[in-house]
Amino acid sequence: MSDAIKVGFVPLSAAARGILVVFCDDTLKLGPATAKALGGATELVKRAATAAGFKGKSGAALDILAPEGVKATRLVVIGVGKAASLKANDFLKFGGVAASKLSAAATAMTIIAELPNGAMTSEQAVAIASGLRLRAYKFDRYKTKKKDGEEGGLRADVSLAVGDATAAKKAFASAGHVVDGVIIARDLVNEPPNVLFPEEFARRAGLLRKLGVKVEALDVKAMDKLGMGALLGVGQGSTRPSRTVIMRWDGGKKGEAPVAFVGKGVCFDTGGISIKPAGSMEDMKGDMGGAACVVGLMHALAARKAKANVVGAIGLVENMPDGNAQRPGDIVTSMSGQTIEIINTDAEGRLVLADVLWYVAKKTKPKFMVDLATLTGAIMVALGTEHAGMFSNNDELADRLLAAGIESGEKVWRMPLGPEYDKLIDSQFADMKNTGGRHGGSITAAQFLQRFVDGTPWAHLDIAGTAMGAPKTDINQSWGSGYGVRLLDRLVADHYERK
Repeated sequence: MSDAIKVGFVPLSAAARGILVVFCDDTLKLGPATAKALGGATELVKRAATAAGFKGKSGAALDILAPEGVKATRLVVIGVGKAASLKANDFLKFGGVAASKLSAAATAMTIIAELPNGAMTSEQAVAIASGLRLRAYKFDRYKTKKKDGEEGGLRADVSLAVGDATAAKKAFASAGHVVDGVIIARDLVNEPPNVLFPEEFARRAGLLRKLGVKVEALDVKAMDKLGMGALLGVGQGSTRPSRTVIMRWDGGKKGEAPVAFVGKGVCFDTGGISIKPAGSMEDMKGDMGGAACVVGLMHALAARKAKANVVGAIGLVENMPDGNAQRPGDIVTSMSGQTIEIINTDAEGRLVLADVLWYVAKKTKPKFMVDLATLTGAIMVALGTEHAGMFSNNDELADRLLAAGIESGEKVWRMPLGPEYDKLIDSQFADMKNTGGRHGGSITAAQFLQRFVDGTPWAHLDIAGTAMGAPKTDINQSWGSGYGVRLLDRLVADHYERK
């Protein structure tokens, strides 16, 4: 893992070490164990709050250096707002706020996980621990020296003082694996494209075998034999050969149909012959955010031994403008047998997904499929960076994803599908064309994908605005966000393990 924050759980009565973090509500009320730990310093908190205008609002922090009467280098008071209005995701945020007070010089932090009315639940304390690790993540492995004032990696030991340390440790053993999955996804998205190309991506996915995941990598010869002409057409201009990787976690009942997650893995996207403008093209190293999520998700599910049968599949290509590259006007034949006229070689992700979706639908016969892809700029025009666009042919699956999005904080917003949009991708020369024009671009892209799911219950998540370059939050300061891992882990946990 890329982080070095060590989180442990201790009793509420444990002595504080290093930075001390406590919580108060919007009346500045502290919990009984917190007040006991602070002793006379409770008056210091009131005076400092008055001086700083601190009102205990949710996520606000009061930072007191070298506090008198407390054996701590700093005292940080985090507001929780109205305690009665707290939601599960608020505790992730509180963990992130606490992590923001760490620095490379800090070696220890103690967090008293208590609300004004008493100790936090184990789940709430675990959410704080998860938020800590998510916020503390930093991708700086290629920096050989730091600029003046630039923080290095964190190496802190954090102790959460909780009501039931044993229960919290047990709960975090599972939740910590989900955090690991997010970090894996972030690492993959942040890697430079000369390091992470299709073969290397496939190798890293293969590391999941250590957790008991069955991993099969299809090379160009194997994909050609299967008839994956849509995917192979995208990668034919690159010197880096394409790959498809199929991952299987069999943690559920033997013989029970799996659920499936499919990720777009364009390791670098120049746009091909329909080349992109030079400005910000370096961001196209992140055009594999969907595949990164699937690998991170499979790690999380296998590491926590999810009681579900799950297939993860990723199509890995580079889209380059070589002399052998695919041209506008070419017609390719997909694995499904359907033919596709190439109108724009920069509408390549849907071609990759078309063959992988068909492969998964036919070979694994899943209960449902969810694909994730940094697919269109159009979805960012529609939804900005707060929600991923969701398209689905199944209302039950869509509702489950909406609920999982609210619970996890990785929100989705359902977008329309319909025959009026579908006809926009009809072609006069082939069965379909790979773009429907300027209007409704994210919708016509989803309509294209729907033609390759063979009636399987399916949802498409367009994560172009949420997987990379999204605004920084209390739990993410990274360019690559790892979006989707927590969302889909929650989907599996809520609906396929807690029946």
